[in-house]
Formats: sequence, C-alpha cells, structure tokens
Amino acid sequence: MSNKKQQDRLKQKLTRNILAIFRKSGQQKLNYKQLSSKLLINKPHERMLVSAIINQLSQDGIIKEVERGKFRSIKKEKVFIEGNIDITRNGTGYLSSDFFDVDIYIAPQYTGKAIHNDLVLVEADPNKRKPEGRVVKVIKRNRDTFVGLIEAGSKQVFVIPDDFKINIDFYIPSEQLNGAADGDKVIVKITDWPERAKNPFAKVLKVLGKSGDHNVEMHAILHEYGLPVDFPNEIKQAASSISEGITPEEINKRKDFRSITTFTIDPLDAKDFDDALSFENLDNGNFRIGVHIADVSHYVTPGSVIDKEAWERSTSVYLVDRVVPMLPEILSNVICSLRPDEDKLTYSAVFEMDNNATVKSVWIGRTIIHSNKRFTYEEAQEIIEGKDSDYKSQLITLNKLAKKLRSERFDHGSIDFGGKEVRFQLDENGFPTGIEKKEMKDANRLIEEFMLLTNKKISESVGKVKKGQSIKPFVYRIHDYPDEIKLESLATFAHKFGYVMKKVKGKGAASAINRLIHASKGQPEEELIKTMAIRSMAKAVYSVGNIGHYGLAFDHYSHFTSPIRRYPDLVVHRLLYAYANNQNGSTSKELENMCDHASLNEKRATEAERASIKYKQVEYLSNQIGEEFSGMITGITNWGIYVEVLDGLCEGMVAITSLKDDNYYFDEKEFVIKGSLHGHEYNIGDKVMVKVFRTDVYRRQIDFKMI
Repeated sequence: MSNKKQQDRLKQKLTRNILAIFRKSGQQKLNYKQLSSKLLINKPHERMLVSAIINQLSQDGIIKEVERGKFRSIKKEKVFIEGNIDITRNGTGYLSSDFFDVDIYIAPQYTGKAIHNDLVLVEADPNKRKPEGRVVKVIKRNRDTFVGLIEAGSKQVFVIPDDFKINIDFYIPSEQLNGAADGDKVIVKITDWPERAKNPFAKVLKVLGKSGDHNVEMHAILHEYGLPVDFPNEIKQAASSISEGITPEEINKRKDFRSITTFTIDPLDAKDFDDALSFENLDNGNFRIGVHIADVSHYVTPGSVIDKEAWERSTSVYLVDRVVPMLPEILSNVICSLRPDEDKLTYSAVFEMDNNATVKSVWIGRTIIHSNKRFTYEEAQEIIEGKDSDYKSQLITLNKLAKKLRSERFDHGSIDFGGKEVRFQLDENGFPTGIEKKEMKDANRLIEEFMLLTNKKISESVGKVKKGQSIKPFVYRIHDYPDEIKLESLATFAHKFGYVMKKVKGKGAASAINRLIHASKGQPEEELIKTMAIRSMAKAVYSVGNIGHYGLAFDHYSHFTSPIRRYPDLVVHRLLYAYANNQNGSTSKELENMCDHASLNEKRATEAERASIKYKQVEYLSNQIGEEFSGMITGITNWGIYVEVLDGLCEGMVAITSLKDDNYYFDEKEFVIKGSLHGHEYNIGDKVMVKVFRTDVYRRQIDFKMI
C-alpha cells in the first residue's frame, strides 16, 4: 500500500470517528485538542490531521465553528451518500460511509431497484444515533448477468438466483428462454426493469444443465463468481506450442543443482509441483538448503496471450472436486511442474543455515534442478515419525530447523492461526460419501516454514535498502493492524467462554491473540475462537507500498513460491530477474493495478471455494434427515441460531420460530436469544443437541431443530 493510500485510510478512519463524536456530543463545543484526547491521539502529526479534518468538515457545512477553534455539529434534514450497497438474505440493505461510524441501515422496502453490491445514492438521516436511509438512485450496476434456477409456472417463467444476496427473481419472457426448461440451471442477463415492475426482465444466455447435477452445480458456482470454466482454444494452442526441452545454452546461464539431493512434498492429489527442497551438509557443520520454485517466467513472457490470460485470472481456483488452473495444464502440470526424475528450470533462494536455523547467507537466482523423489505429506510425515527412508536424515534435519524457525517467528509476534481444512470423499457422481478435517502435521509445517522464510528473504532482497539508495517498485503481500473495535468485540466474545483478553492495540494485539488461541487449544471452542480471531484481523492483500505483514510479524513479505497458481508470484520472479541484471521492471502504477486486480480475484476465488464446500456440506446432510448431532452455537441473529456439528465440519441454522418451549427474542445488547416467559437463553458457545430437519441444496441451506 502506497504512503498516500495509508494517509487516505487514516484520514477516512479519523473522519468517521470525529463525526461520531460530534453526533454523540449534541451541541457541545469541541476543539481539535479535545477531539484528539477523546480519540486517544497524542502523536503531533495525527493531531494536526484531526485539526485539518475538522476545518474541512466546517468548510463542507457538516460542522460549524462557533468560537475560534471550537466546533459543534449542525443539524441537517438529510444527507446524500454514494457507495456500494450490501444486501442481506432477508433483503435488508447496508451502506458504509466515511460520514457515519456505523453502516447506514436500509429497510427492504427502501432498497428500490438496487441489487447487492450496486453503486447507489442513498438519502440518510444524519441526526439519528443509528442512521437509516433509502436508495434514491442506482448509479451503476455491479453486474448484469446472474446464475439461477428456472421455475416455470403455467403462465410465467422466473429465474431464482443462486446468490442468496440477490433477493429478487428475474422475469423471463417466453421469447427469451433460449431453450431453457423448468428445473434448468441457467445464466441470465438483465434486459430491462420497467418503472412499475416488481421484477427485472432478463433473457437466458446459456443453459448449464439440470439443477442438482454435480458438474452443473460446480460450473454454476464458477459462473456465479465470474470465474472461468475452461481456456479459450487460442490459449490452449499457444501452450501446446511451447517446447519442454531445455537447451545447453539455457543451462549455462543457470546455477546447476541437478547433482544435489532434491525432493518435493505435496498433497496426495497434487498435480502441479511448484516448489522443491534441496539439502547439503557443509564442511563447516552448517547446511545449504535450496528452495527451488518453478521458473514459469522462462515460459510465460510478458504480453503473450498466455500471460494476458494469466493476468486476467490472477489465481488458480480450488473447488471441492477440481482445480481451475491459472495456466493451461500442459504448463502447470507438465512443463513447469517439478516432477521427479526430470530436469526442470527453477528460480531459487539458497540458504546457508546453522543448527539454530540462523540464516548465515542467502543466494537468489535462476537454477536448474533434478528432483530425486516426490513425497506426499503423509509419506514425509511417516518418515519424520520414524519410518526408514533414503532421505530420512535430510527430512529429520529439515523438520528440526523448521520447528526452530516457527518458534522464532512466534517469539517475534507471528500469530498462530493454524486452522482446519475440510475434505470430502466423493463417489463417481460427485456425491459426498464422507467428510473429514485435514490436520496440519510436521510435514506440512516444514514446507510452510521454508516457504515463509523464502518469501520473507526475497522481499527483503529488494525492499531492504541501505540509506541513500532508492527503493525499486516491487509487489508486497501486506497485512494491516487489526481494527481496535473488532479487537474489543473479540475480547467480549472470548469472555463468554471464560477467557480474559486484555485491551491492547497495535503490535501488542498479536501476543494477546496468541495467548487466547493457545488457551483454547484442545477445547471444543478452539476452532470458533480461531475463526473469530481471524475475523478481527484485516485482510492480507497485494500492494506496491510496503507496510509489512502484521499476522506473520514480518517487516518485508512477498509472494514468490507459487508462480504456477498465483500471478503476483510470476511478476515477482520477473522483477527479481530484471533488478539482478540492472534492468527496469514494471512501473509502480502498473504493479499497483495488478495488485488491486489480483487481490479482487483472490477474494472471488476464495468465495467460490467456500460456496462449493457449503454445497457439498448440504448434500452430505441431505441423506441424514432426522439424524441427531451434538453441536455448538457459533452465531446468533434476530432470525436464528447457527450451530456447527460434526466437529465443526458442517453448519446449519435453527430458526427462532421453530423454538416452541418459550417465546424467544434476540437481545441485541447482550447478543443472546432469550425466552420471555421462562428466561431460557441460548448463547454463542453453548453445547446443544440438534437434528437435521431440512436441507435445501439449491439455496445451500441446512435447517436444524433443537432437541
């Protein structure tokens, strides 16, 4: 993130908080010193920013200077706010704005013709403690194509959108059906929305197939999030023309590691191996460890059709049953993949390390390797735990070093999120027959630590410059400090389980979060605590401006280790080569554009992955209607109680209306469901017994009933 972006972000945050103080202070007169005190600001440059903000607000007519340097709020009848609307499942809208410290509430009857995420103009009342508003204009549609289910009545045909946040149906005139029939999953495009019409008019662009079919549903999820299903023929042809052969001239340009013990460690079902480790014992008692990454930049050149397609995709997408790769499979699974017993071109970071995992030196450059062995994580884990192997001593040493790297990382403030990974067993039709939690073991952590170390050192090699030297444009993976309000919510949430989390901010929050996570280890609420801790954090993104990575406690961090599946890594490879050869790389503006694009696509890919998991969870429980499970309450809203079952692998909802032993209501202040007659309560973290009442595969919903 650039310095200007950081300054703008701080200004936006301060503006929201200042306006909130003025609203709550009524007609009280305040100067910038009093405001700074209320905001707990004592840094001179931030106090000056407060002064500049209130002067600007005064010029804008939002507050009034009533005495020299003293201001108070001005009562306004209404204010117009522009932004992207967030519409929930029940049709309620919310809009974030710098003008308010909380989101503007927009009742379903006042969202007008807005669809989720549209850019809208909202009229809001600035005098209410909790602002309410109404949509007066849709400025720009976020999208005009949608995925949904055809429901054909006797006279009219509608498409029910898959995305639950799209809470309107689309009317399809008979001449716009394009061969679609009742029960088909289709892609539609809005053609019109007449002034007096309740529903927008649309036409069917493509029939995906019958709803409920495994492949149809996976394709529907990809279309829903605007993700590709296949490569255009032009891209396939370009990829097939790339030679797999390595010329002697190319080998002479590189450091040769083919005689050094080298292996890969990957998941059992992996096909693209983009990282390998080499290991040598040195005469001085140290170790030389090479982290070798597939040199995609040798094969994919800037501006080529394959490069443009990779830029557009930005990332590979991982659904429950398939990978939608960033690069054509001939590249990702064959030419670039570091398969055993084959010479491969790589870009490497080679470390000399001592027994304490202290890095004595780093060499970064282009290499050629020859992997001796392909390990799965399970095979490597068995060797670490004692099974004999030709590479046992190397794996044992690497594991010891990785543990020391991990310990040192945590000592410096890195947060131990860990986390679970849901895996499904699918039959030949794609129906889930089993579900399990994939556990992170030493073999996984070994690879993780050396990849983290590599990404850190790669970033430092460009971003860590001596005084007087200019910083070259680079791509960083940044992670901002957590929001103080969200940290307070986390502390309140943890208190429900009996944990005490001290009020901290900035760097101190990391140790507090770690203590909380470690305290919950092995307890039923462990995963829930981790989930809530993650939600309290900022999102990691790509940026040209380096602010460090808070969650990892690294001052410099970039993505370098997965160019087969992440476009920013490919760009980092190109920049490293350019700078090593005294060439110019891309401009800061070009890189920032790529960073924003890649961050957005990463978010979409993650949402699609979660949607595919949710779909399979619903399918899995659809065969278990009436079955009883023990679970834990993980969320509470005014319409229901969310419960996780199967050790946190599936989540469903108990509707408040289904609770018959009392008249229950949602107490927003205490964040609890209460019975008004007998006082029974449901709290987050409570252990409950539920049975599967209903599943809706189409809506990806699981309904439970309390036992």
